Amino acid sequence: MRLNLTIRARLTLLYFTVLALSFVAFFWICDVGFRRSIETTVDAASRTNMETVERLIASTEPKGKEAIATELGDLAKLWASGALFEVADENGLWLFRSEPFLHQSPLLPRAFVHEVRFDTTNLNANQYRVASVRTQLGAQSFEIRAAVPTEPFDQALDRFRLIEKEALPLLVVLATLLGYWLSGRSLAPVDRIIRSAEQIGVDNLSRRLEVPKPRDELRRLTETLNAMLGRIETSFRRIAQFTADASHDLRTPVAVIRATSEIVLRKPRTLPEYREALSRILQTSVETSEMLENLLTLARADAGASGLEMHTLDLNDHVRKAQQHGAILAAAKSLSFTSQIPQGRVLVRADAIAVDRLLSILVDNAVKYTPTGGRCEISLRESENQAHIAVKDSGLGIDACELESIFERFHRADKARSRETPGAGLGLAIARWIANTHGGTITAESKIGAGSVFHVRLPIVVTT
Repeated sequence: MRLNLTIRARLTLLYFTVLALSFVAFFWICDVGFRRSIETTVDAASRTNMETVERLIASTEPKGKEAIATELGDLAKLWASGALFEVADENGLWLFRSEPFLHQSPLLPRAFVHEVRFDTTNLNANQYRVASVRTQLGAQSFEIRAAVPTEPFDQALDRFRLIEKEALPLLVVLATLLGYWLSGRSLAPVDRIIRSAEQIGVDNLSRRLEVPKPRDELRRLTETLNAMLGRIETSFRRIAQFTADASHDLRTPVAVIRATSEIVLRKPRTLPEYREALSRILQTSVETSEMLENLLTLARADAGASGLEMHTLDLNDHVRKAQQHGAILAAAKSLSFTSQIPQGRVLVRADAIAVDRLLSILVDNAVKYTPTGGRCEISLRESENQAHIAVKDSGLGIDACELESIFERFHRADKARSRETPGAGLGLAIARWIANTHGGTITAESKIGAGSVFHVRLPIVVTT
């Protein structure tokens, strides 16, 4: 079963594990190094004593074995450090033996000729390190052993190990507490971010998290969260505005239908009066259905379910079709609707229905907002690997400050004009979605009193 530990607890546990293993490894390395240092020191001391005895025998050998024994006895009296030695001749007769060697059991193995041998043995219940060698001095051969006590070194090693046992847990505990404190300090900004985030709700989406001063990962996290909050706030406001505008625009046709029905039903009417009322209801229903269809289209676009089928198509055919549709609408207002279409094919990868709808929206707007006797035009050309469609009218124009807003949902550029022309302000929002979905763009330029031009640019298909 996994424990649901906090980040601080997990960091502290990890810190404890790493430090404990590090300290154990450190003390083990120190212990090994200490023991090897002791062995090297003791071996060097026993070798030095053995070489001293060897030099003494070499200088006394011409005087005979009795003189060697006497000199060795005098040397033993001079050494007060606890060093011991023994010397035997080639026949195995002892010339001198320090008293602890007399009780040695078992006997040490014989040394090799001209090769120093090191052994550890107990003499009088004390541990010694013994250096042994068989050497030829003059006409005689001697076996020399020199022993140095290891007890002082062993005591030092024991004290060191005792310190290890006492210090290791204390160091690990202190280091763990320090790690717990440091992790708390490091995670304090995270706690502040959490507390600030908990206080942000629907009523205060404009509030932002405090950005830490250090340029570290927490600063990047805070900036990212603030950017996300900004996007959420923008989306929330758009949804709220969308809901409010949709409710307003749907309330009006429903009210018209209800009011017309109530007035007609108050008293008997003539057949022409019933026909007129039903026509008004039908027209309002058609406009409402169109608005609902547009709302559904934008809702599907927001959900990412476009349902578009991309194929390679020739824009010439679709622009010519849009011009014919515009000419029919323009005839009712005594407008001229012309087109400029190139001779060659202009191929794009697009959804045919979506392209027709995009062009229809622009053509309808051009005719709708152009006064009687005006002119409209749709043109197509290739420019920089893009298909450029322009829909131009000689209408009243759009104020420059509203050009960036006309593609927003439910936006109507001229409020006075909007009351005279039907529509919910969704067409250009759908046109922008279609253009963007096809990897293109839609922009507008306009001048009050001189008309407007809408530019649609779509990437063309390059044929080889």
